[in-house]
Amino acid sequence: MPEAIFYVLASESETERQHFACRLIEKIYRGGQFCYVLTDSNQQSQQMDDLLWTFRAGSFVPHSVYQQDAPDADEIDDVLINGDPIPNKRRDIVVNLSNHIPQHVERCQKIVEILTSAEASRKMGRQRYRHYQQAGFKITTHNMADKHKQTNPS
Repeated sequence: MPEAIFYVLASESETERQHFACRLIEKIYRGGQFCYVLTDSNQQSQQMDDLLWTFRAGSFVPHSVYQQDAPDADEIDDVLINGDPIPNKRRDIVVNLSNHIPQHVERCQKIVEILTSAEASRKMGRQRYRHYQQAGFKITTHNMADKHKQTNPS
């Protein structure tokens, strides 16, 4: 059964969302898995490309911006970044940083959604949640604000 995993951050910051995505992508890579990072634009793809090199000292996540016309481009790095369409060989784990539902979402095994606490982010997240639910995905939600409170009591 395909799965959608939602992470809801306590912050409204897009920068914090990107940094959280980098840590999650690194965890996926260290777990020996490939993933595709879905973005809305070339600019967002380039931002994630740059950030994956610099988000944490000592971190190494082999990645590249996916060029659809390059031969065997989907076999070069463990992490590929770009927009739709998602390469066929990269549908196992999709980290969706875009504002839309991926094309052919039913072919994906796991979709990871990272939402900020901003109302616009949550609204779009609810729409995607309903879509995945109707498509028969198993859905898991992690409220990171609650986890932060549990590990860092005030």
